[in-house]
Amino acid sequence: MNQTKTNWGAMSTLIIVFFFWGFIAAGNGVFIPFCKDYFHLDQFQSQLVDYAFYIAYYLGALFLFWIGNARGSDIVGGWGYKRSIIYGLLFSAVGAGIMIAMVNAHSFPGMLLGLFMVALGFSLQQTAANPFAISLGDPSSAANRVNLGGGINSFGTMIGPIAVSLLLFGTATATEEQKRGLGLGNVSLLYAGVGALFILAAIIFGMSKKVPAGHSFEKTEHAHKAAWLMAVMTAGLLVAFVAVFGSYMDLPLNISDQELFGLEMKRMYYLLGALCLVIFLLLYANKKSATENGWGAMKYPQLVLGMLAIFTYVGVEVTIQSNLGALLELDSMGGIDTNNISPYISLYWGSLMIGRWAGSINLFSLSDIGKKIALIVVPMVAFGVIILVNTIASNDMSPFYVYIFFIAIQIAAFFFGQDKPARNLLIFSSLAVICMLVGMVTTGKVAIFAYLSGGLWCSILWPCIFAVSIAGLGKYTNQGAAFLIMMILGGGIIPPIQGKLADIIGIHSSYWITVVCFAYLALFAYLVKGILNKQGIDVDNLGVEGDH
Repeated sequence: MNQTKTNWGAMSTLIIVFFFWGFIAAGNGVFIPFCKDYFHLDQFQSQLVDYAFYIAYYLGALFLFWIGNARGSDIVGGWGYKRSIIYGLLFSAVGAGIMIAMVNAHSFPGMLLGLFMVALGFSLQQTAANPFAISLGDPSSAANRVNLGGGINSFGTMIGPIAVSLLLFGTATATEEQKRGLGLGNVSLLYAGVGALFILAAIIFGMSKKVPAGHSFEKTEHAHKAAWLMAVMTAGLLVAFVAVFGSYMDLPLNISDQELFGLEMKRMYYLLGALCLVIFLLLYANKKSATENGWGAMKYPQLVLGMLAIFTYVGVEVTIQSNLGALLELDSMGGIDTNNISPYISLYWGSLMIGRWAGSINLFSLSDIGKKIALIVVPMVAFGVIILVNTIASNDMSPFYVYIFFIAIQIAAFFFGQDKPARNLLIFSSLAVICMLVGMVTTGKVAIFAYLSGGLWCSILWPCIFAVSIAGLGKYTNQGAAFLIMMILGGGIIPPIQGKLADIIGIHSSYWITVVCFAYLALFAYLVKGILNKQGIDVDNLGVEGDH
């Protein structure tokens, strides 16, 4: 069988934007403590920094869909993947400019607007970049190309906080006091540099002759029912978020413990309502689209269930890390102080890099034995990079050497998965369920490493879910990609639900949420194989061409 070679010229340029997503988002960890202290925010309000990112992803992809639906043709396809990514980079540069202006104006809401604009540009970039990466070579290696981009993204995630700390403080590990004492001038300098990098990347992308335009001028049917469903979802989410965040703005100073508990429960109900709304509407669409017209890309069950899978995946990936600090503080987990958790966070995000580096091996022209050797060596090299970076940052990494045991399990999983997206999705999700259950029933180092291994199992889930979800969509591929990007919203709903649940039943018990999330991903892997087989799509050699 003839295989289309990967367009390495375009791919090497494309991974620049993958790096940016990880680098900038991870750098926000340095920015949040500054906002909390400078603007006198509580912990929940300071998390608006991250919420601005996640909501922007959702709304950005939603607007692209609505505009394309009104036009009767996909807007990203009309612009072309290349131009769409350039527009996204320039949009992010505008956001960086707004950040600088609002920092100097001492306006926290204005700074959130700037961050929102940066992430809005990211939303456009991701909507174009993921299907673009899939199209740059043989369909059977589509997930590998997204894995490679994800590996570079994870590298940016790992070094982002360290690089930002070096830039702002002259040291790789800034203390909380240093972060809180960060001056506005330093923040302006940071985002001036970020904005310049966005513009430089846009220029590089635009001048690269190796990057194809990636146009698609096919007309699509009006998906008015999908548009209405997303409008209802958006309205419901806005009601929930306004109720949750608004209750923090006018919190009485003399509130009693009983009143505070009642208020916390009310916030929990609103967050659960937002979660139930998303699940109900997606399942409703999955049922109705099978017999009705007007759903556009949502007429494909692999996409609708894949949207819920992306929602769940992003949510569980973020929630493991977001609640890790509180978990580590438990006496049963060793009573690790907040100031000493950085190597744990680094190892978690680095675990995603380990898996993604390994998941991209098949892109390279190696013999069968060479690929097998690389599948063993590359994860170990990636683990060595994590150890080296943290050692440079003055973290003692000797307690983490036993983590090689989990990496060995992941290597075995790759051999069993045989580079097949649906199979890998099932294997990695199932292993994640097992490790989360181990974490639930144990304490100390065993539980900690079991939860940290969630990064290993999450590592290749995004490209696997993306590949199987848009398989067979044909002219609806870009619309389907936009729907999937919207579901990054899961990172803005599932983590705070676990946080609120932790206040009620305890942080350790709250990790049952991770078990449920990974269980759905395993179920999706099982279901999607049958769905694609019914459509005549070879689930082991997925393509994105044609309308099946």
